[in-house]
Amino acid sequence: MADMEAAEGRATDQATDRTEPELARAARLLASASRARMLKALSGGRPLAVTVLATEAGVSVPTASVHLAQLAEAGLVLAEHSGRHRYFRLASPDVAAALEALALIAPPDPTPVTTLRAHSRHNALRRSRTCYDHLAGSLGVALMGAFLDQGLLRREKGDSASGSRPDQPASYGRQATYHLTPRGTERFTGFGIDVDGLVQGRRPVVRYCVDWSERRHHLAGALGAAMAARFFELDWLRYGVSPRVVHLTDVGEGGVRDSFAIEIAD
Repeated sequence: MADMEAAEGRATDQATDRTEPELARAARLLASASRARMLKALSGGRPLAVTVLATEAGVSVPTASVHLAQLAEAGLVLAEHSGRHRYFRLASPDVAAALEALALIAPPDPTPVTTLRAHSRHNALRRSRTCYDHLAGSLGVALMGAFLDQGLLRREKGDSASGSRPDQPASYGRQATYHLTPRGTERFTGFGIDVDGLVQGRRPVVRYCVDWSERRHHLAGALGAAMAARFFELDWLRYGVSPRVVHLTDVGEGGVRDSFAIEIAD
């Protein structure tokens, strides 16, 4: 009898395992440094060519193609064709959010920064970057803070993050809920964003990501994506020389200062 019960228990466990997310498989995919570097490069939201991703990963193009095929099979990336060229992008914002969350718990890279180029790239990533389709880094966090200070967004009282000290790092264990205010609707509409269209869409208007470099919240969701798109449309932002990195233009620095009372330090 005991043997039968044990066998039934094992069968139940196996059936349960087949219906649960394959965390071990996802972990194995991310355990490769080359695949992780390619996913980080793609987390900026732009489709990138295989040659670019191979350079980011430090591998040959054929090796990069093998890694990308594995990521595509797992549903983490999607391939796009443009003429004879093939590009890859992240499959969804959920993949970017998962990568950002993992970055919060990842240990620091033990490899010392020994070149000026690597140091400049590291600082540029921390200053301003894209997190899939919205802004992150110091710029993204500064915008989120300004929107809250000016009453354009409101944090729900009673959530687990509302009582935290201003200097206390944010984490996914301290959830927060943000809402767009009537004042925010008016300001963002005046800024050229179709807020009514965002509200009617399927994507949440206001969401947040915990910024891995600042350990604060930056604005995600439909509004975050619309803000980033508007910045590019106004030529306030331009892409840098490496994936994910963006830079405020001179016009952008003035626009951010005049529109949202934010001074961005170099």
